[in-house]
Amino acid sequence: MKELYLQYKALLFKIAYQLTGSAADAEDIVQDVFVKAYDIDPESIAEPKAYLCKMATNRSLDLLKSARKQRERYIGPWLPEPIITEETDALDAVIHHDLLSYAMLVLLERITPSERAVFVLREALGFEYSDIAKLIEKSEVNCRKLLSRARDKMGISEAEPVHAQPAGEEWVRRFVLELAEGNVKEVLSLLAEEVVLLSDGGGKVSAAIHPIKTRENVSRFLFGLVQKGPLADGSVKAELRILNGQTGLVLRSDKGIEGVTLFHVVQGGALHLYIVRNPDKLKLLKLYTGGS
Repeated sequence: MKELYLQYKALLFKIAYQLTGSAADAEDIVQDVFVKAYDIDPESIAEPKAYLCKMATNRSLDLLKSARKQRERYIGPWLPEPIITEETDALDAVIHHDLLSYAMLVLLERITPSERAVFVLREALGFEYSDIAKLIEKSEVNCRKLLSRARDKMGISEAEPVHAQPAGEEWVRRFVLELAEGNVKEVLSLLAEEVVLLSDGGGKVSAAIHPIKTRENVSRFLFGLVQKGPLADGSVKAELRILNGQTGLVLRSDKGIEGVTLFHVVQGGALHLYIVRNPDKLKLLKLYTGGS
């Protein structure tokens, strides 16, 4: 079983994380799968990969279905838990390969658990329809229909990339610089016309309860953060880190990580800005980045 753990741990994490949107839940699911499989003789499992993937998928879908009810009562926008994806070793490289972009993870909240399973297994991980059908116990024809419906609900075409794009460090550095220097015109030029800012505090810390739309409103909100409060007096500093396969901002104070910001940039303009401040979604990030 140890060999199977080393061989499939990364794959199971990718399945569970992208199905639930929670790294903490994904780690628990992976551990739970191998605990339950520990007493099973590996020789008795004809297809170990399929067996373990099915266990992880089923456990993730069960958790997702119960989490959906809780998210209906969530205060403000619900955003996926960001993960650090700076590759420090070969295992990290394996885990971080085949991850959907953060923007895609956000869009997954629009679709049903079954549609989400097919989308993740097919589009993120490249599973064949025949394998997906066995994992979720549906026909191949049904799986193809689920994927088509998922794309329609998410508003994405067949040609639109779903994996994390290059980090975009140069764009992020420029955006932060223009914001820090108070260059309103330049900041506006880096925001798409239909830009939307989502802020997730979970009702536990201050955050915008409703999505902020239009260039003017988003820039006004951002300048307010930069020119007043912790960012203005230097008690909170922003550092660039690789999160979910792209360059993002980690906001850190003497107390630890205060928040994370990720950007969805299309043709040089930010279409979405995601600010995660819910402390429950920053726990693993603090662990992996040395935050307190």
